[in-house]
Amino acid sequence: MQIIWTLDKCLVRDIIDTLGDPDMPHSTVSSVVRILEKKGFVGHKAYGKTHEYFPIVTKDTYAQHGVKNLMEKYFQGSPKKLVSFLVQSEDINLKELNDLLKTLDTTKKK
Repeated sequence: MQIIWTLDKCLVRDIIDTLGDPDMPHSTVSSVVRILEKKGFVGHKAYGKTHEYFPIVTKDTYAQHGVKNLMEKYFQGSPKKLVSFLVQSEDINLKELNDLLKTLDTTKKK
């Protein structure tokens, strides 16, 4: 998705060129892009057999989907369990946690 957002409109060949791996199989990249399309993240315009792909969701929407999916799969849909996991695994420190709490408090007041 990062490459598609950067290029805005692209062919599978453009994605492969951007990846910088000329040996990357066209079919592999094409399959990934089609999966993204089925999930509603990417659209395409057909020119004969050639497809030009473009993003149809923002990075924020994509990130929200990813985090929600992560929470549902691994933390029973609980933000509390996710944050608890991050604290216990030391992936978030006390200052970052306090900043997060301040953000939540500010958002709640709006």
